[in-house]
This record gives sequence, structure tokens and C-alpha cells, in this order.
Amino acid sequence: MPKVAYHLELPEAATSCVVFASPHSGRDYPWSFLRGTVLDEHSIRSSEDAFVDRLFDCAPQFGAPLLRAVAPRAFIDLNRAADELDPALIEGVRRGGHNPRIASGLGVVPRVVANGRAIYRGKLPMAEAERRITRYWHPYHAQLRTLLERARDRFGEVVLIDCHSMPHEALDGVARNSARRPEIVIGDRFGASAAPEIVARIEGAFAGAGLSVVRNTPFAGAYVTQTYGRPSRRQHAIQVEIDRSIYMDEERIRPNGNFHAFRRLLRGVVAEIAAIGHREEEQPLAAE
Repeated sequence: MPKVAYHLELPEAATSCVVFASPHSGRDYPWSFLRGTVLDEHSIRSSEDAFVDRLFDCAPQFGAPLLRAVAPRAFIDLNRAADELDPALIEGVRRGGHNPRIASGLGVVPRVVANGRAIYRGKLPMAEAERRITRYWHPYHAQLRTLLERARDRFGEVVLIDCHSMPHEALDGVARNSARRPEIVIGDRFGASAAPEIVARIEGAFAGAGLSVVRNTPFAGAYVTQTYGRPSRRQHAIQVEIDRSIYMDEERIRPNGNFHAFRRLLRGVVAEIAAIGHREEEQPLAAE
């Protein structure tokens, strides 16, 4: 099993109401898991948001915490509800109403990785699904809720940036209808998960760095933005998707020659986003 559910990187002083989180960049693939899959060690990583946590790891330097998953997405998907169990994979699960994520094999315990490739030979016991949810899903979300509540109590408002990456081809349909191929997709569930002025500032931070930005197409946000985005309570959640081809070799799952330059570019974007609700006088956070 992965050693821990998440890593939390805290700033020396909490000066921002923004919380950064990366639920899909975990890469601790235990041998017991790899032994039980039909995929090789490379293919199993195809749905991982590889290196996204490294792209945003400067956030604590600007007064904002960074929560990053350790368990990989192919093992447990932290951007799904705990009860999104796939009856085609988990023994004893009854079929319910249609859920497109579950139907496509992308429940909380995924049945497939990218391009619909099956992970397992057969079904998993319910006890195994429950063990993963208990050990990894619940601790991650408990910590995320704590960070959001703490920031909102301190600043009167909180902004969650849910950090992801997307395959280059995911934007093919959008690119045909755009003057410039999008590089960043901002998801606010079509206005339901964040106030317009907050979303505009985040979009402006990416656009100001010279990146092409679109909203909600093809990704509007999933469980995290739906659950934690409560703009009426001054709690905003925005999903950020980055075209992987900008900074990595998608086929080999390695940083490409542009990785370090793009990481430096994002440093300015992160600084601008973290400046939302910035307060210099805040005190250091206690160690977790």
C-alpha cells in the first residue's frame, strides 16, 4: 500500500486565503498493486497528472499551502465521491442510476486508465475498495476540509485551486473552434463553484503570463469543485487543467526541455493567484 495518503507543504506564514491541491499527481505505486494489474509500470501511469505537484510547489513561498496526493489516481481517485463504486469492478456493488464517470470505468476505484485500458483481470473484493477509501480518500479530504475551514476562518474567504493536467489531444475539439489552441482550461462548473470576480482574476493570471485560456470546455470540474465550491459561503473552488505537452513528453512520461522554463512561468502565475486576500501580518501555521 502507498505509505501515506498525502503530503502537506505549509508556508512559514499563512498570508493568503488560497489553498492549492493536486489530487492526481500521486506516484507511489506499491508492488502489490502493480502485481495485480494487467498493465505494465509505464502504462499504469497514463492517467496520472505527472509532475503537476512540482509545477505548483512554489505555493508555500507565497503564503499558501499545497496539498498533494501520494497514492496514484489508478489506485484511488480523490476527485470522485467515496460512494462512486463501480459494479463492473467491485464485488457486491449494486447497479444504481446512471453515472457517466462510473459507466466509463472512472469511479473512486478506477477500472481503467487513459484510453479505456483495463487495470485488472477481474473484480476486486469490496473490502479492498473500502480499505483504499479509508486509508487514502478520507484522510486526504479531511485534511482538505481543515485547510479550507482554517483559511476561511482566518481571512473570511477561501479559494481552492484544484490542480490538474490534461492530454494534448483532449483539446482537439476546442482547438478547431479557437483562433489559438487553448493551453489552460479553468473549470468553475459554469459559475456554480466560484464567484465571477475570483474566476476572472485566476483567468487573468494565466492569460497575463501569455497562456491561452478557456473556461469549462472540455473540463468544468468534478467532485472537488462540486463539493467544495460554495461561493454563497465565500468558499470558491476552481479546477485548473494544463496541457501536458507544454512541459512533458506524454508518451515517455518525462519532463521535456520546456519543463523548467514553464515552471518558472507558473511561479509568477501562482504568486498572482496567491495574492488574492493577501495579508502580511498573519502568523506562522502550526506544524501538522
